[in-house]
Amino acid sequence: MKETVLEVSNLQVEFSSDGYTVKAVDGVAFQLNRGETLGIVGESGSGKSVTSLAVMGLLQHPGRISGGEIWFHQQANANPINLAALSSEEMQLYRGGDIAMIFQEPMSSLNPVYTIGFQLTEAILRHQNVSLTEAKRLAIALLQEVKLLPSDEQIKQQYSETWLQTNPNSPLDEYKVAQLVKQHKESMLERYPHQLSGGQLQRVMIAMAISCNPLVLIADEPTTALDVTVQATIIDLLRELQQSREMALIFITHDLGLISEIADQVAVMYKGKFVEYGAVAQIFHNPQHPYTKGLVACRPTLNHRPHKLLTVSDYMTVEETPSGQLIIQAKEPAPPPEITFEEISARLESLQAKPPLLQIRNLKVGFPVKAWFGRTKRYLMAVDDVSFDVKPGETVGLVGESGCGKTTLGRTLLRLIEPMSGQIIFDGRDITNLKGEPLQKLRREMQIVFQNPFSSLDPRMKVGDAVMEPLLIHSVGKTTRQRRERVAELLERVGLSADAMNRYPHQFSGGQRQRICIARSLALNPKFIICDESVSALDVSVQAQVLNLLKELQDEFQLTYIFISHDLSVVKFMSDRILVMNRGQIVEQGTAESIYREPKQAYTQKLIASIPTGSPERVRNHHLKTS
Repeated sequence: MKETVLEVSNLQVEFSSDGYTVKAVDGVAFQLNRGETLGIVGESGSGKSVTSLAVMGLLQHPGRISGGEIWFHQQANANPINLAALSSEEMQLYRGGDIAMIFQEPMSSLNPVYTIGFQLTEAILRHQNVSLTEAKRLAIALLQEVKLLPSDEQIKQQYSETWLQTNPNSPLDEYKVAQLVKQHKESMLERYPHQLSGGQLQRVMIAMAISCNPLVLIADEPTTALDVTVQATIIDLLRELQQSREMALIFITHDLGLISEIADQVAVMYKGKFVEYGAVAQIFHNPQHPYTKGLVACRPTLNHRPHKLLTVSDYMTVEETPSGQLIIQAKEPAPPPEITFEEISARLESLQAKPPLLQIRNLKVGFPVKAWFGRTKRYLMAVDDVSFDVKPGETVGLVGESGCGKTTLGRTLLRLIEPMSGQIIFDGRDITNLKGEPLQKLRREMQIVFQNPFSSLDPRMKVGDAVMEPLLIHSVGKTTRQRRERVAELLERVGLSADAMNRYPHQFSGGQRQRICIARSLALNPKFIICDESVSALDVSVQAQVLNLLKELQDEFQLTYIFISHDLSVVKFMSDRILVMNRGQIVEQGTAESIYREPKQAYTQKLIASIPTGSPERVRNHHLKTS
């Protein structure tokens, strides 16, 4: 029997404001053993993060624990401690030391004005009785443990090899090597958060969380903002650290495919309740609750290509009684038909017969790197000699890791960023150097849907005015009434009611805001739309709805898309052809099926291998590794 470290019994959390009470967590119960991983999965607003904050004692007013117990077993033979009954001061004895947490967004979790070394040693000094020198030594050891720093031997070998290349007859002496190793390690401590990538910052957060060797580690969506390749390395790292330290891990996410890579037990959360709880293999192979079935089905996979994705609403209907009780009725939808090889071939043949709508020739975009006195020392090439065509009605997927140049390329095509050289030919016209009124008229034909729907809409502007704005700028519609009718038509087409016109963006969910952004991009009847990571910030169930909507709109309005994402499974579902981008260059291109079935480049193979699928094979392999 494994040692139990955490027991949560009938946990209830309420938020009260203006005499109105919302029960965010309602009767949650689970048990966590040492060395075990519990995955908590659900959509945004289901209560996942609130549950973790309650365990950590980090609930802020107006939130409070209104019922239940959180028993923490600090030592095997000692009496457990009810964390729910502790004061804020008493909770500080356990928070950060025995129970630690990795938050979702590392850039907002680390202070930008302090070095990572200062913040890491601060956490060590807070919970351990050691000197500053010892705290720095421990901080370096932690950064090596999370593989942000190489080991001493690896650093020595690296410096020795570099030295011998230029000085073959005079090897480095041991003292000099030791000094170089010390400088290399301390230089990492002196870096600021903005000098590290997202994956590196998350490693710093993990190092901080494990600095006091916690019994329980809570990871709240720790990979949501990361590329699939970086996500895979973070998952492997967490699994490795858990096994070496025998920590209990609570892993929170909205992605069931990701849970399959790391969890032993899974709790599926909906509207503050655990609707299903069990072993990860059981949840994936034989889900019982309709909500779980919907979550499993709505994520696109690399092995299947249906005409449309099923969503949670296809598996259940939800009604709320006057007393606030939810009545869930299960549905059994028929699986959507797969797109056949013949259909794919016929569509590709039809597209290739058309003249291109967009032609890119040897496009280069660089950002200046400044030297002394503001002079340009060199250019960082974000897009480096890129060429490709896009046919009318086609969806071209653009895939790659963050920083590879995808977004820069997309914005350059719309002339939001000026190219250094090359040609952009749209609908037979060279638009590379277009300026002034001709460029503004071009905007009617080319639109973009940005990644973050929260920052894409002006919070002070009503939704109706936001969608109407392009109509006013381009003088479409003779009267305000005609324009309002057009806005109402667009909102209804993307699945919202005309009443939404009089509401503000904060009154909508993330998925609804993205629908509003799509409606705005359609206002001028464009021929070409760039979808720049337009579903990356959405829950998998909402993501499925938006992807289905984009496909429907393409068929209805004969739209041409460039679909940008780092998730190859999403790109494969949407695209006819795929371009794989790395370090500013197109390293591989082909049909969606050929890129997946026969990837030629090692980089493409790595992207495909990093995608969490939740397939029975992957679940089985995970348990073989951990057993």
